[in-house]
Amino acid sequence: MKPPIHVSRPAWLTEFQAFIMRGSVVDLAVGIVIGAAFTGIVNSLVQDLINPVIGLLIGGVDFSNVFVVLSGERGASLEATRQGGAAVLAVGKFINAIISFLIVAMAIFWLLRVLTKLRLHAKAQAAGPSAQEKLLAEIRDLLRDGRPAAPAAPPAGPTLPPG
Repeated sequence: MKPPIHVSRPAWLTEFQAFIMRGSVVDLAVGIVIGAAFTGIVNSLVQDLINPVIGLLIGGVDFSNVFVVLSGERGASLEATRQGGAAVLAVGKFINAIISFLIVAMAIFWLLRVLTKLRLHAKAQAAGPSAQEKLLAEIRDLLRDGRPAAPAAPPAGPTLPPG
């Protein structure tokens, strides 16, 4: 009977498995999924709420249909022009993307600001009082209670005989 063939596991596979199972990678994956959902919300906010208001304020311009035809026939809308085979610069869609980016960047800024404050607050509570703060609290308590402090220990070193 032949001995079984021993196939060793490559070191990189073990490292990769450890990398994938780390908490930060899982957190990143969750962040990407939530980010994708958030992107849909932001795109709807920009296209369905913000751009119509901006367009109304500047004279009824619909940003989604602001485009420049480079070559070909101009249609009634951006999609109709593209379907007609024309080369276009979709300026309105670019403006939408910039507005979406600014909204996402602002949301991330405020989220990180709040998380940083919470982390600093939690770190300060977890650290507890320093040795100096404990000593000062002890002195405060002794003074409040009116108890005399413990006598100081005599200085170390040689003592002279009385006399």
